[in-house]
Amino acid sequence: MLEVLAILSISAATGMRIALPLLLIGLLQRESLWSSVPLLSQVPPPLVLGVLVSWSLVELLFSKDRLAQRLLQIVELACSPVVGAIAGITVARLMQTSQELVPVAALVSGLLALVFQLVQVGWFYRLRGLPLWAIFLQDFLCVLLVLFAFDAPRQGGLIALLLLWLAIRSTAEWRQWYQAQANAGDRRFPRRGKQDPD
Repeated sequence: MLEVLAILSISAATGMRIALPLLLIGLLQRESLWSSVPLLSQVPPPLVLGVLVSWSLVELLFSKDRLAQRLLQIVELACSPVVGAIAGITVARLMQTSQELVPVAALVSGLLALVFQLVQVGWFYRLRGLPLWAIFLQDFLCVLLVLFAFDAPRQGGLIALLLLWLAIRSTAEWRQWYQAQANAGDRRFPRRGKQDPD
């Protein structure tokens, strides 16, 4: 059960940022660095460190600007399933999960990371840019969830489940908001008669 909660925690972290969780995973392993991380273990550690530090700085610094947020979201949305799967496999291996469950961990991690990225994109377009406090909260939660995945998987998994519940609630709210914009007779087809993109 702890393995599942740890995988959920790391998935939620990769759903917020993509390089920062991988950087923290390597730094938390100390001597072995990224030796248990799929794909990254095949690349020389100095190169991995340089790329992850650079991209983490880009995520942390440029995510505060609205135009840069949009560009980052495109990259993070495309990469989040892969990074989520990599992080899920890593946590499953480090927690010595049975080999049969490793592909399931990869699939669940990748999908959960994609869901969280989609919710972020949805909020970005709904609010016409994320507020600064929300971006700082994402950064904080990302680091916290990675640390919890290794040191307190129960708490990390519960936070991830709470975030998933909020994501599901968000989609229901968006649907109601979108339908409320339509005329009374077109509630089931809110796009009917619209010329401009939403």
